[in-house]
Amino acid sequence: MNLEQQLNARWYGRPGILWLLLPLEGLFRAVAALRRRLIEPQRLPVPVIVVGNLAVGGSGKTPMVLALVEHLRQRGYRPGVVSRGYGGKAASYPLFVCADTSPRDAGDEPCLIARRSGVPVAVAPDRPAAAELLIAQAGCDILISDDGLQHYRLARDIEIVLVDAARGFGNGHCLPVGPLREPRSRLQAVSLCVSNGEVAAGLPEVSHSMQLSGQVLVNLNDGQRCGVAEWAGSQRIHAVAGIGHPPRFFASLRALGFEPIEHAFGDHHAFQPDDLQFGDDFPVVMTEKDAVKCAAFCPDNSWMLPVDAQLSDDFFATLDTELESLPHKPRS
Repeated sequence: MNLEQQLNARWYGRPGILWLLLPLEGLFRAVAALRRRLIEPQRLPVPVIVVGNLAVGGSGKTPMVLALVEHLRQRGYRPGVVSRGYGGKAASYPLFVCADTSPRDAGDEPCLIARRSGVPVAVAPDRPAAAELLIAQAGCDILISDDGLQHYRLARDIEIVLVDAARGFGNGHCLPVGPLREPRSRLQAVSLCVSNGEVAAGLPEVSHSMQLSGQVLVNLNDGQRCGVAEWAGSQRIHAVAGIGHPPRFFASLRALGFEPIEHAFGDHHAFQPDDLQFGDDFPVVMTEKDAVKCAAFCPDNSWMLPVDAQLSDDFFATLDTELESLPHKPRS
């Protein structure tokens, strides 16, 4: 069990000796509050929607971003996506992300978003610089900032926070005692709070839910698509996940009827060919996020399971109301 997994076990399970770190939590909370007060946000001439979370780890932000992109296009907008590009090491920033951009340069999630959506994507540690690039050179008239809740240099008009229904807010503490990047009270200021999964008791801040649905497997070598219902291969599979919360992916595979042999890696893991060699002929099934890094060297019988976010009409109606109230009016 790596350090990330050990911390998750303590944050979401037994507290162990984490109480010894309470003074550090107090310092962390003070610094987070000070940053929010002192950082001067840079406002842009187009609406900015930030998608993020309070807790470290995965909560379904990328599927949410893809769902927002599609909805905004249907509304007549020309959306673009801004990201930090975690894990990427480009020679210079800001960087436009295209379908053939390497995850080594841009990070895995921006590459996934660019390939799935086809909308302009730009990454940079300085998110306002990436945003200005999308406006000036791609003609974007609305921007989505992926995982940008705590990046206060980029002014935002709408904040959407994702909460993992299964894990909630863990022990309720901020780092390093708990999993929260900001206190739970921060949710009082956001526009929309969405649960990834059925809303559980003890999450009164959550007003909407999102379900992730994946029913088609895609072969990483030849692009063959196979519906889960038509799957004729072995139900015993190697399940590979280098995401924020691998157990969610493994559980989804079991719900589809597979028998996964679980291989959990750290979030944004830099996969190597040996990571996918298991010494047998069972199929390998991985997340779409991991597939963008593994397609070049994966075994022949390797597949990914893309997922889509299912959101209610009420969620989109609330989002549209928020957009209508902004000084930047929606396109007709």
